[in-house]
Amino acid sequence: MARSRTSKFDASEAITNELIRIIERGVLPWRKPWTAGGSARPLRHNSEPYQGVNNFLLTMRTLMAGYTSPFWMTVPQANTLGAKIRKGERSSVVVYYGQSRTQSDDEQDTNDGDTEEARVFRFQKSYRVFNADQIEGLPDAFYPDACSVPDHAPSAPSAPIPHMQAFFDAIDITTVFGGTEARYNPPVDKVFMPSIERFKDPLNFYGVWAHELAHATKAPHRLNRDYGLSRFGNTAYSREEIVAELTSCFLGQELGFTAHTLELNASYLYHWLRVLRSDKTAIFKHAADAQKACDYLIARSEAGRVGATDQAA
Repeated sequence: MARSRTSKFDASEAITNELIRIIERGVLPWRKPWTAGGSARPLRHNSEPYQGVNNFLLTMRTLMAGYTSPFWMTVPQANTLGAKIRKGERSSVVVYYGQSRTQSDDEQDTNDGDTEEARVFRFQKSYRVFNADQIEGLPDAFYPDACSVPDHAPSAPSAPIPHMQAFFDAIDITTVFGGTEARYNPPVDKVFMPSIERFKDPLNFYGVWAHELAHATKAPHRLNRDYGLSRFGNTAYSREEIVAELTSCFLGQELGFTAHTLELNASYLYHWLRVLRSDKTAIFKHAADAQKACDYLIARSEAGRVGATDQAA
C-alpha cells in the first residue's frame, strides 16, 4: 500500500496568500492607528519588539483581531510561565532567519588541520505564536494598562507636531514644500511635499513625508536599493511602493503616526497584489528593506540633532 504524503508547510506561501486575501478586500489594515497595552509595536515574551516582516504581520493581526495585549509567544514559552493556550485559539505564523556554514565538496583539510573557509547560506524557518489575549494563566504584566503610556497631545489642524517636526527637520535630505504633489525626484535628489496646511490632519502630513523620504533612501549614495528600471505601474515601481509604505508604517510606530499616501485607490492596491501574486517571498524581502530604510532615517535624524546641538554649544 502506497504511503500517503503530506505536503510540507510553506510559510512564505501561507503568509503571502493571507496578505493577498486581506488586500483584495480593498483595505490596508496596518494604516489604522493603534496601541495594544500602551505599545505601538508587537512584543516578544521578553518585551523585545518584533522587527521587519514579523512586526508588520503581527501589527496587522493585532488590529484585525482587536487584541489588547502587545505580547506574543510560543506554546513552550507560555508553558514555562505556567500558562496555557485557550482551547480553540488559532496561532499566527511568524518567521526567523538564520545562517549555517557548510563545507564545499572540494574542501579539504590543510596540513595544519585548518580548513578553507566554509560556505555560508541563509535559511528561513517559521514558528507559531499566540497573543497573550489567547492565553490563560499569564502574569498580569502581560496585560499592561493601555493608559500606562500617554498618547501624544492632540494638535490643532494643520499645525506641526513638535517632536515629529523636529525628527524630520533633522534628516539631511532636502525637502521642498509647495504644490499639491508628493514625490521624490532622483535626478535632483530632493523630496517635494505639499505644505502641512493642505492636510486636514497633520499626522497624515508626516505619514506622507515619511513615505517620500523612504523613496529617497534608495539613492546610490544612501542604501543603493534597486529593483530594476522603474516606470509608473511596472513591477519595479510596485516593489518600491511597498518598501515606502512599510517604511512609513515602521517609522510611524516610533513617532506616533500611521502610513499614509495622498491617494489610496484600486491602482495603489494593485501595486501590492501584482507583486505578491508573482513572488511569494516579496513581502519578506521588502519588509527587510523597509526596516533598513527606517533605521537609516532614524540614524540620520539623530545625527542631525546631535550636530545641531554641537553647533549651538
